[in-house]
Amino acid sequence: MNRTALTPTETWALPLAGLATLLVAWTAIASSGLVPSQFLPTPLAVAQRFAELTTKPFAGYTIQQHLLSSVGRYLMGFGLAAVIGVPLGLMMGWYRWLDDIVSPLFEAIRFVAPIAWVPFAALWFGTGIGGPTLIIFMGAFPPALINAYRGARFVEPRYIEAAQTLGAGSFRVITQVLLPASVPSIVAGLRISAGLGWQSLVGAELIVASSGIGYLLVKGQSSISTATVMSGMIAIGVVGFAIDAILRRVEAMIHARQGR
Repeated sequence: MNRTALTPTETWALPLAGLATLLVAWTAIASSGLVPSQFLPTPLAVAQRFAELTTKPFAGYTIQQHLLSSVGRYLMGFGLAAVIGVPLGLMMGWYRWLDDIVSPLFEAIRFVAPIAWVPFAALWFGTGIGGPTLIIFMGAFPPALINAYRGARFVEPRYIEAAQTLGAGSFRVITQVLLPASVPSIVAGLRISAGLGWQSLVGAELIVASSGIGYLLVKGQSSISTATVMSGMIAIGVVGFAIDAILRRVEAMIHARQGR
């Protein structure tokens, strides 16, 4: 399918037009009286509530403090997924025996939805940091491992043969051949991993947390404050977009350096 490239002006104008259309439609429905304002506040009411949450604590903290708590858990779970998943994926791509050992267990675990780990995490860790971290890890780990594994498996054989001809051992082949050649695939996997990890975090905080943006949503729902819930959802979307934008930029820089 042919797609015409957008001009710089269109790149900004079209998303803004879409956002403006959404806000106008939202305002019209909320102001029409068809839905009670308690359940569908206007964009202005949500914006006012968001601003209020930045200065007035709700569920014990301001919205910034809830976000910081969430981001701390997220970085721990996502960091563990990347630190374990990427090296393990590369080694599985190189060592056939390790692939044979890990793959059956991994294939069984990766089809378990992260939210299904919530009861287990609650039993083991309660509302401490361990429960959300485990759930984030289980959401972010599979894409990190799979893409590192695929990147290692599809490295040009001639590069490996050249390194071995020069006397490189397995460790040097992994770190100096497989890793550099797999970087685009690894970054693509981490981008997927980051999104799934952030989604898993919010799901975890709905149940096994005493702070964080997911916890704020639960408390907003229990107090029937739709504006609070929508403010939390906006914060989730903004942070998620920022995470993806950073990783997209890293991915573009890597492709540019490799001439893709």
